[in-house]
Amino acid sequence: MTNDQPPRPSRRGFLKAGGAAVAAGASLGAGLATSQPALAKAPAPGTEHDPQLAVEPFYGAHQGGIVTPQQSHTYVAALDLTTDKRDDVIALLRTWTEAAARLTRGDTAAALPTGDAGDNHAAPDSGDVLGLGPNALTITFGFGPGLFTHEGKDRYGLAARRPAALVDLPRFNGDQLIHEKTGGDLFIQACANDAQVAFHAVRQLTRRAYGVATMRWGQAGFLSGPRGQTPRNLMGFKDGTNNPPIANPQSMNQFVWARATDDAPWMEGGTYTVVRRIRITLEHWDNTELGFQEQVFGRHKYSGAPIGSKNEFDAVDLTAEDKDGNPLIPENSHVRLSNRASNNGAQILRRSYSYNEGTNFYIERWPPWRQETEYDAGLIFIAHQSDPRTGFIPINDRLAKFDMMNQFTTHVGSAIFVVPPGAKPGSYIGAGLFET
Repeated sequence: MTNDQPPRPSRRGFLKAGGAAVAAGASLGAGLATSQPALAKAPAPGTEHDPQLAVEPFYGAHQGGIVTPQQSHTYVAALDLTTDKRDDVIALLRTWTEAAARLTRGDTAAALPTGDAGDNHAAPDSGDVLGLGPNALTITFGFGPGLFTHEGKDRYGLAARRPAALVDLPRFNGDQLIHEKTGGDLFIQACANDAQVAFHAVRQLTRRAYGVATMRWGQAGFLSGPRGQTPRNLMGFKDGTNNPPIANPQSMNQFVWARATDDAPWMEGGTYTVVRRIRITLEHWDNTELGFQEQVFGRHKYSGAPIGSKNEFDAVDLTAEDKDGNPLIPENSHVRLSNRASNNGAQILRRSYSYNEGTNFYIERWPPWRQETEYDAGLIFIAHQSDPRTGFIPINDRLAKFDMMNQFTTHVGSAIFVVPPGAKPGSYIGAGLFET
């Protein structure tokens, strides 16, 4: 080994350090307006399962993009409201609802002009996805705390309607949040089977917010894995194995969908969404031994099975011990700390994506404390739950303090949003908040 090759981290040293480390707490794992004809033609025989032609309905009891089978790409964004007028916000939400309904069925955001001749007005759509098809596009909208109060002011008369569950997230152990990647008054999540379709949707919606709201942050993400299988994150492990089953309505009602409460009767069928941008030090991770990586996760890397088991969906046995009487699944492993049994039965629905932003210069927080150009890559952690006070917050608090994975991850962005229920045709997203 040459002198410039960093020594591999000691497995024993990491196992001892993981529980007491001051770290970053990763929770990885896991328009009814008249329309032009749809741009995507009816499926030709034999193409019924073409992901490019798939359509996800926009209107419904719940918003899409929450329990929808996960698409291969996302673009998430947060905006800050700049208007002081309540009517401006309502008008924007109406516009967004009509545009989103069109986009998700494969139309342009607004009707295109007839004929080939243009005019002197702004184009109704950028046109960059013409012919690409709907690609199972879903568009999900959320409201941040700033919609209800901003700098201590109730600028839209909504402060009394802020749900008690929409709490400001605490600072977790090891957080290194970047202001420009944190927070936001309005949230847009576009997911699709094509990266450009997802970005196009956010692009068309944000342009319609000019004069009312400005972009705060945006992030593209991608998903890797064969269809129907649990995807893998950039660390090579399956992410989301222990999610509550989305096909089970009872489970979704228990863990994901919010109920109407006295302070927020309009939230029936909505959810609470936490978004965290988690950078992973891939250079550090890639120089650790496979056995140690599996101890960090508490799972076998290639099968996804809990340590000591053979299959991905085998139950996690937290009582199993090795021949020396030590826990088979380490006490500070990710799977143990995030397991329902370790969190008073709490669960969240993870719907995360990987991201890759090229490279940047970093100073590592852990031995060997290198200073070098490294990948700016990691996880866009997205979690939906019925109440973050009993879901994400206590779970992540444990992870932030004790998870061995913290030696490889840093939380640099954070936001929380209330995601209202789906809209009815002729109405708009969030109507219950503004009209009740």
